[in-house]
Amino acid sequence: MKNTIKKPDNLYTKREIEGQPELWDIVFGQILADERRIKKFLSPLFELKNLQIILTGAGSSAFVGEAAQGLVQKNTGCTTRAIATTDLVTHPELFFLNDDSPVLLVSFARSGNSPESVESVNLADKFCDNIFHLVITCNKKGELYKYSLLNTETALAVLLPEEANDKSLAMTGSFTSMLFSILLLSHKQKIAELRNQVDRIIRQGKFLLQNFNELKKLTHLHFERVVFLGSGPMLGIARECHLKLQELTDGQIICKHDSFLGFRHGPRAVTNEKTLVVYLFSSSDHVYRFERDLAISIGKDPRDILSLSVGRKAEAAINSKLTIDLEFEVNQEFNIVPATIIGQILGYYKSLQLGLNPDNPSVSGAISRVVQGVEIYEYPEKNKL
Repeated sequence: MKNTIKKPDNLYTKREIEGQPELWDIVFGQILADERRIKKFLSPLFELKNLQIILTGAGSSAFVGEAAQGLVQKNTGCTTRAIATTDLVTHPELFFLNDDSPVLLVSFARSGNSPESVESVNLADKFCDNIFHLVITCNKKGELYKYSLLNTETALAVLLPEEANDKSLAMTGSFTSMLFSILLLSHKQKIAELRNQVDRIIRQGKFLLQNFNELKKLTHLHFERVVFLGSGPMLGIARECHLKLQELTDGQIICKHDSFLGFRHGPRAVTNEKTLVVYLFSSSDHVYRFERDLAISIGKDPRDILSLSVGRKAEAAINSKLTIDLEFEVNQEFNIVPATIIGQILGYYKSLQLGLNPDNPSVSGAISRVVQGVEIYEYPEKNKL
């Protein structure tokens, strides 16, 4: 297919990918300035006995919750689950306990207009007697943001900067900004005390962007499948990366994700001579020992499986085509934010290579910026189930 894009440097997607480190700094400053209002709402909730936190969204917004789940639970000390709105809408009775236990529903939404996201808020209000809402969104005109303004006693919205409201189809800055925001908000310490961690991920993000050309060369190698591997919070990032590359290439590149240990239990069968395996290594030395063993095993595969290593120093035994060392500090928590850029860059350049427009890669129109065609059906009364 002929590439009809004449000025790739002017595409929204590339600018939005490259603008993320600066955007994180803006987000940090905005949340720092708004800290008193936010903590006035959240701090009493985190002290409630038996508080349950549900992190929700649709598509990439759901993956924000998956990546953040363990860290939010660790930081708050509250039971935390990541449940997609696409599951809440069809089976609310499985996730909302319908008792007086306090629930904080955290809704991640770029537009705030997804039918499932709006309905999940409505269902939470219907099922839960003691419900609170935190909306993290990029759109002041969205339905979820409007909901928060009408329900100030039980709802709070964190409206991210306009720069986070991506214009392209694929979520890039919006994803990392929402993920960064919930990590900041889940900490009980003062936001200002996290400045060093913020500066570190900004440096890491800029360093990844400096490797644009090396990653571009990698996308010109022949592969038809890509597997992203991560552990713990990085597993959610692996899932987001797999979606990003797959949707930016309009499904021409088939992608999967898994944990390093889970990959051994059957899913490794997907690898062949046309597979790229992307290792999103952990900052934990303990976790890295498990990950390294698998990577070395794949490196010894006689089929010479192509791989990309992100996060750690190069090792000959891993045999990666490209290694990007992010100079992790031990157990660095926020590193999952810049790691997301890997899937974005690979998706962007592979999209161009395939002759697609990264801003709108879906030739058939099967996917769109805001999901279309979802009919919401009223949840039946219990005695009619």
